[in-house]
Amino acid sequence: MSSLAESSKIPIKNLYYMLCYSWDHLSEIGETNVAGEDDKDLPNLLTRILIGKLRSLIKRGFYREYVELEEEASTLRGKVLFSESIATTSFKRGKMHILYEEMSHDILHNQLIKATLLQLVKLKELDDDLRKKVSKLTSYFHEVTPIKLNRDLFKNIKLHRSNRHYRFVLNICQFLMDSSLLNEEGQTSQFADFYRDPREMSMLFENFVRNFYRNELPFYQVSRETIYWQAEGNNDKYLPRMQTDITLKNNEIKIIIDTKYYQHTLTSNYGSQKVHSGNLYQLYAYLNNQQSSLPTMGMLLYPEVNHTLDLNYQIQGHRVQVCTVDLNMEWRKIHERLLEIINRF
Repeated sequence: MSSLAESSKIPIKNLYYMLCYSWDHLSEIGETNVAGEDDKDLPNLLTRILIGKLRSLIKRGFYREYVELEEEASTLRGKVLFSESIATTSFKRGKMHILYEEMSHDILHNQLIKATLLQLVKLKELDDDLRKKVSKLTSYFHEVTPIKLNRDLFKNIKLHRSNRHYRFVLNICQFLMDSSLLNEEGQTSQFADFYRDPREMSMLFENFVRNFYRNELPFYQVSRETIYWQAEGNNDKYLPRMQTDITLKNNEIKIIIDTKYYQHTLTSNYGSQKVHSGNLYQLYAYLNNQQSSLPTMGMLLYPEVNHTLDLNYQIQGHRVQVCTVDLNMEWRKIHERLLEIINRF
């Protein structure tokens, strides 16, 4: 999955639905009205949705965790820090340094939300009405320490039954963080051209298709699969890793799907249109080296740009399809198309 497609033409609501599948938040598709809103771009749409989710979160109450606090106090509780107390002669003032735990809203989950809100206020593309609403929400986080956003912080978030309602909010925050660029002075923020970023759109397309099939085809096991080379030798560590984008498997068949995101679905070769040879070779390697006893089939799946493809081949005993899906269509038709191409196998 690589290169660039004309994703700027994809309707905003379709991009939002793709994100919901990619984040595994299908319930949000039904709960959030995106069809009737006049959102001019994805950051404005996601900000509007974030505002609604945060209002619900504020009514419910912020999630809290125990945090460690250290202070010099006359009342002992928790752990007494003797070294610090001696070093500062606290005992002469009738006090001691202590370390104790206390429930607090000032934790990473809320810090990341506050940092996102502070960055959104500076986002140039943000609608003025949304900017005012974001600014108002920020005041509810007055007890939360402001931090600087970075990707690693989101990796440190732990979600469980007590705070799983934070997951969708934090997904939006992380997406907005990944797609917004602060200038060197940190005074203004600008939304990056996510639609024309080949890596981001390729990852979104792959994750969307994988989770679409995982949720819509429960009678299949859907995963990424590592395939090992059928090779002999003592230096197999030098062989390139083979990992499928998507593998569907049940008791009867196995389907390997490789998603590709290109500006042009086909390549030109001496005036004729051809399937990308590297894509086909890669899929053939997956099919030829897998060790499943099930009939195994393969598919190259592209977003439709300038060609509609429904190609079928038999290659070394394996059935192979080359297909496209038009992401500009009405969402119901996209849904039907993705199911249709699987049901052919």
